[in-house]
Amino acid sequence: MSRPDSTISFPEMIRRKRDGGQLSSEEIYAFIQGVKLDNIQECQIGAMLMAIWQKGMVNEETLALTKEMMMSGEVFDWPEEWAELLVDKHSTGGVGDKISLPLAPALAACGCKVPMISGHGLAHTGGTLDKLESIPGFNIHQSVEQVRQILQDVGCCIVGQTNTLVPADRVLYALRDATATVDSLPLITGSIISKKGAEGLYALLLDVKFGRAALYKDLNSARTLAQSLVNAGNSLGMRTGAVLSRMDAPIGRCVGNALEVCEALECLKGRGPDDLKELVTFLGGCLLWMSHRSPSLENGQRMIAEVLTNGAALHKFQAMLEAQGVSTQIAHSLCSQAPDYFQHLRRAEYQTELQALDDGTVVDIDGMVIATVLHKLGAGRTRAGQSINHSVGVELLVDLGQQIQRGQSWIRIHHDCPVLSPEQQSDLQGSLFIGGRDSYQTRARVAEFIQPSGTRLTPHDLSEPDGSTLE
Repeated sequence: MSRPDSTISFPEMIRRKRDGGQLSSEEIYAFIQGVKLDNIQECQIGAMLMAIWQKGMVNEETLALTKEMMMSGEVFDWPEEWAELLVDKHSTGGVGDKISLPLAPALAACGCKVPMISGHGLAHTGGTLDKLESIPGFNIHQSVEQVRQILQDVGCCIVGQTNTLVPADRVLYALRDATATVDSLPLITGSIISKKGAEGLYALLLDVKFGRAALYKDLNSARTLAQSLVNAGNSLGMRTGAVLSRMDAPIGRCVGNALEVCEALECLKGRGPDDLKELVTFLGGCLLWMSHRSPSLENGQRMIAEVLTNGAALHKFQAMLEAQGVSTQIAHSLCSQAPDYFQHLRRAEYQTELQALDDGTVVDIDGMVIATVLHKLGAGRTRAGQSINHSVGVELLVDLGQQIQRGQSWIRIHHDCPVLSPEQQSDLQGSLFIGGRDSYQTRARVAEFIQPSGTRLTPHDLSEPDGSTLE
């Protein structure tokens, strides 16, 4: 590893980046070590983050930043025989995004090892850990030794970031939020890929979302981030690809932590919404192909679909629940074929249904509007560490493309306040778009797949038989 020159000056580094200059790998190492060891002032870190946000970084700088962040803490070391089995997925966040809950056990059922390190939600996006913490007893805090044992026994775990993993990122992440530099491409890349690199993965898939309810609103800007992430991941030795997926309407029919757990369990039982199954099988198929568990993407999708329907993925999920602190009785009950989910998951005190104001076809549902209302009802947080209400959420009672009549219930809101405000009801009604029968066009969730080689595949390419276009 490179070592800093003792003459490196933090103010000089900040000045050079502020003026559009390029930092050397030695300077980036010195900066990250200063962050980690707390021998650089917080105001200087903030100034450097703003300089990076304003002037950006060339590829060499971004890769150096990502590597040094990864090496600022512990890097997981796994048994040699697991070398090509270790895979994970990261999503840039969306509304109703419960993909990780069925995906991790489905991959484990196909022979992979999935050490999924996830986060809590912030702003309008839901966090995987928040969903799992709605299950009584689920413990997201596991030591490295415990993670290794769960992977040995079960094949997958979903845990929070340990204190020893990428400590520099915890400092930078908090200050990025405070300095309005969250949306910096090199800083996003460094934060995401450094944590995944520290997991010691063989293959990593990024689910980069775009649309009204995503961080990036259009395909081109999402593609720019995806290519940066793929480049950085591959530079660290992980076989890294990215899927670009649409995030306008919520994924599935449920939004809200406890409700999304219910829907994920339905998916694991071979049921659930088609778009949820589409994303789980596609992302899983990509990872099985990328890790050589499948000879083609198409075959990989079939493998994932099979373990979702034959109970193998559900069995892995139940075992993961028990391994992470859920009682055998609760885990078995939740994973039974006809459970009363709210025997164990808290149901909100009130449920309110809203009715459609017009006849026609459900053309669109604005996920961002729904997430914003739920955030105000207590489902989300505005600052890290803030408590949330796991029971708040919505159930969509209609699907896109469905015919609907005036007065028909289209959404059920779960809330603990006695009455929804007129503004909240108006906002939710405004999220439903009703049009003519010919105004709706079916669109797949997946728009593009960027392979580890950098080759981009469109839905037309992906429909080729036997995955013949894959590299």
